[in-house]
Amino acid sequence: MKITIIGSGYVGLVTGTCLAELGNDVLCLDLDATKIEMLNAGEVPIYEPGLNELIARNYAAGRLRFTSDIENSVSFGDIQFIAVGTPPDEDGSADLRYVLSAARNIGRYMTTPKVVVDKSTVPVGTGARVRECIAAQLEERGLPALDFAVVSNPEFLKEGAAIEDFMRPDRIVIGTEPGVSGHKAREAMRSLYAPFTRNHDRILNMDIASAEFTKYAANAMLATRISFMNELANLADVVGADIELVRQGIGSDPRIGYSFLYAGTGYGGSCFPKDVQALERTAAEYGQTPRILAAVEAVNNDQKHILVQKIVAHYGEDLSGLTFALWGLAFKPNTDDMRAAPSRVVIKELLARGARVQAFDPVAMEEAKKAVYADLANEPAAAARIRFVPEQAAALKGADALVVVTEWKSFRSPDFAAIATALRDPVIFDGRNLFEPAELGQLGFAYYGIGRKAASLEGIRRDSSATSANYLQA
Repeated sequence: MKITIIGSGYVGLVTGTCLAELGNDVLCLDLDATKIEMLNAGEVPIYEPGLNELIARNYAAGRLRFTSDIENSVSFGDIQFIAVGTPPDEDGSADLRYVLSAARNIGRYMTTPKVVVDKSTVPVGTGARVRECIAAQLEERGLPALDFAVVSNPEFLKEGAAIEDFMRPDRIVIGTEPGVSGHKAREAMRSLYAPFTRNHDRILNMDIASAEFTKYAANAMLATRISFMNELANLADVVGADIELVRQGIGSDPRIGYSFLYAGTGYGGSCFPKDVQALERTAAEYGQTPRILAAVEAVNNDQKHILVQKIVAHYGEDLSGLTFALWGLAFKPNTDDMRAAPSRVVIKELLARGARVQAFDPVAMEEAKKAVYADLANEPAAAARIRFVPEQAAALKGADALVVVTEWKSFRSPDFAAIATALRDPVIFDGRNLFEPAELGQLGFAYYGIGRKAASLEGIRRDSSATSANYLQA
């Protein structure tokens, strides 16, 4: 099949590349000429495991191409995927300007029937607005009878595992319009996704509004589980329970399961924050008060401060003269995405209290520099106290304590003796519960996790004269 992908960002690139891998002819459009030049030169502007190789293979085979020519992209694909960004507007609602602009361009240039697929995450009612935009352009061109259909086909891709999610989907949601054109569009989408339905049918057919709602509902549910566990973890800290044991106790219940039950420093990224806000906004537009959604967002915003609160409880409010090694900058492992990353909050708060930060991430260093320096644009003195170091071990050198913010695999089994030797104090603030408190306590560390029983040592403070090696030998 001939497919156009409008928008060569995260969703567009993964979708287009995977569809090309299935044997389709795919043309990816982006109005950012620099991005298109990069892609045509074999460079990939985002980090996603396995994506570089997949793009290179399909580009070489001629099944995947990139362009900034709108008219050419519209004429190319019988199926037009709209996969542009829907960033939050000032009031939290989804900004649909790029989606509707893409729809107008399709109407402006199409000369044959098209199936127009909303792949972007959009609020309920967007499908109807896309239809109106295309129909208005066709009317203006004197082609009101030119046939097209609008489809909602939301993505369910996890950053860091997007290719696996696309190629092995647990469900494919297809929302179509009623009538003949909707039926034809549904059959076209079924043919496109036929490779995924051979073992069993993963397609869920529904109306467009329900498909649009499904995407928001899914992200809101996952965000709710995260905030719920974080709230329980904070309570566990107070009552003396271990949230990891609690997680195992409730996750073993098949009605609950283990997914998204890990306590930490809050969720970030491009989806959960904006989608929860957008769903809240939609509810407000219809006179509803989404109390659970509001609580989910509030808990998450507070949770991003939890590590600094633990640091302040240990060292005091004034962190001047202290240096913190910070491992992990991306909002989650296997991505370089810094959007709404908890590390940005942690860094800014540490710097505001006078501390120095030595930060490392295996992948997100360049994106992190852009994001953090933008956050500190009006605070040059604070910006001067952060260093982005090239190696994990380099972040530890001369630091007073280690702060873990992202759960990269390379952080899970470190050399604790080397950590203790490098740090001025053997203190670890673990924002992702990677380590066992009892084990670190036996090794002589003061350990603070999220909802885990802290392993603390009296006398380990900024004025401690004992070395980390002394504690390890104790």
